[in-house]
Amino acid sequence: MTCGYQLDVPTVRNLSLHIEPGKILCLLGPSGCGKTTTLRAIAGFEPLSAGEIRLQGQVLASASFHLPPEQRRVGMVFQEYALFPHMSVEDNVAFGLYHWQTSDRQSRIQVLLELVGLQGLEHRFPHELSGGQQQRVAIARALAPKPLMLLLDEPFSNLDPEMTIKMRKELYRVLRQTQTTAILVTHDHEEAFAMADQVAVMQDGVLVQCDTPEVIYQQPSCSFVAEFIGQANTIPGIIQKGQIETEIGTFPNQSDFLSESRVLVMIRPNDIEFTPAESGSGRIENRQFQGSQTLYAIRLNSGLLLHCCMKPIPVYNIDISVIVHITTSHTILFPQPALS
Repeated sequence: MTCGYQLDVPTVRNLSLHIEPGKILCLLGPSGCGKTTTLRAIAGFEPLSAGEIRLQGQVLASASFHLPPEQRRVGMVFQEYALFPHMSVEDNVAFGLYHWQTSDRQSRIQVLLELVGLQGLEHRFPHELSGGQQQRVAIARALAPKPLMLLLDEPFSNLDPEMTIKMRKELYRVLRQTQTTAILVTHDHEEAFAMADQVAVMQDGVLVQCDTPEVIYQQPSCSFVAEFIGQANTIPGIIQKGQIETEIGTFPNQSDFLSESRVLVMIRPNDIEFTPAESGSGRIENRQFQGSQTLYAIRLNSGLLLHCCMKPIPVYNIDISVIVHITTSHTILFPQPALS
């Protein structure tokens, strides 16, 4: 599909995604990459200039057709929740059930309030609720009409870190329990990895890679994906006689790159260790304690900066000399950009 705010300058280009029923897909990428525009196009708030959107075989939108949002059977949880301030929790959840019979409507409301843990709060208003409770109301309201798909636009952005972790688990439980097909927009790779069956990484309105969280992390398709979904070291190297020669060691060439190719070797901080040595090839420049581990920044003699994760004890002082060791033989290679 192709869509955007101006037809001659599309915000999202040539995007192709397929989601299995009951699965969770995360759209992951930096601000302005087209994640929310994609979500709004699926919901029916943005037109398409090319391509089409289908849900269970039904065309929802194309360049010449646009099904109104209220007819798509797609629920949406907005970033700001968008609850009606003059309505109680019960009335907010019931908003999309106006055409249901009274008994069925009340039964559905009670099922959902129990599902999201809001029993007893039916008559409270949004301003009387915490941020987590407001989010639960928004989720219950979106699920009330039994949508075929649920869309969530950065639903945890207004919560503090502790509440985010709690609500992430709660949302995951609700989606799995109801077997709801969902698309979640986020710029946080940890959030995407915790929630998603598949992660679609976007950059500048283009889908860069779509796969399972494990593949996205271990086999990124390009250096942008490698660095965006987790801290990564990229080390210049050259392929010689089936080996990759770098300033921190030699690795087997497990790629299709030919001899004499100049490459960038991607190595995660967890795959690098060091030992103190007076004649070491690097020096500790910075140290960040992270609880279960400590992240060290090591400046090599060449000027290259590496990051590595070590156990929190012992603590190594800044400015000591070290020798770097690689603890894995699994490396990812990218072509080294040509000098301009």
